[in-house]
Amino acid sequence: MAAMRTLTAAGLFLAFCALGLIAVAIGTNNWYETDARRHRERCKNYSNKRNDPGYIYISNNNLPLRMLPKEKSVERKGSGVGGEMLLRAKRHFLPPASAMESLCSRQFNSTITGLWRKCHREGFDLETEDLIFKGLVPRCTPIKYYYSSSTLPRNLPINLTKTIRQDEWHALHLQRMTASFVGMAISIILFGWVIGVLGCCKEHDLMQYVAGLLFLMGGTCCIISLCTCVAGINFELSRYPRYMFGIPEDISHGYGWSMFCAWGGLGLTLLAGFLCTLAPSLYPPQTPVVHKPRQENGSV
Repeated sequence: MAAMRTLTAAGLFLAFCALGLIAVAIGTNNWYETDARRHRERCKNYSNKRNDPGYIYISNNNLPLRMLPKEKSVERKGSGVGGEMLLRAKRHFLPPASAMESLCSRQFNSTITGLWRKCHREGFDLETEDLIFKGLVPRCTPIKYYYSSSTLPRNLPINLTKTIRQDEWHALHLQRMTASFVGMAISIILFGWVIGVLGCCKEHDLMQYVAGLLFLMGGTCCIISLCTCVAGINFELSRYPRYMFGIPEDISHGYGWSMFCAWGGLGLTLLAGFLCTLAPSLYPPQTPVVHKPRQENGSV
């Protein structure tokens, strides 16, 4: 009897701690973090080229390796082969855009992202901090759980535009699944904790067993939520085209402490469910009392 009460009390205590960790994870914004300070420094050094009179900067775009093939020599080898040669020549010898210029043309900031908001990190970008102090840029922006199409360049092909729109819908569904399942998880765990407390007060082993099953069910919902969160982040990092949605290699990014709080709450929830379902098995069986008939007149 004492072992059953100990297991039940330990399971309820772990479930209460799991509720606290998951609530902290839901209320904070440190699920995913990025640090763009090194990238911004590289872009500043690239843009601040030397402009003194003794230095002449010559871009590689103005230095072709060789001349394009003449039209007469191309036409001699036929229209199909000539068109292919001309296409290859233009592809290889036209001045390409600099990779560093294309990366620095996009604005990357050091941010933290949660379930409900995306915020600029304090003390990471001085220029952004100045704009936030002046009230020109908000510190945090809410995450939209409804579809709102982003502005895209007009010169994109139709197939690429459709692919981007479909990817936006896919990312939105993953965000909705993450938020809905983590909400279901904390609701089920809270309901199971109330049932477990009532069962512990009334010494009802069936209520304690139900509480353990609810803890396991809440842990399952938490697993689904965290897996969809990780899948959503990986999907955003691998979206096509890379020059619009990719992150440069010199930007460090990873999961924050809010994500680890959620994983810790998941582990405690599963352990609490195991203890609460194990506790009723230690309850001593109640043997019914059988009354023997009295012997009367020498007969049984």
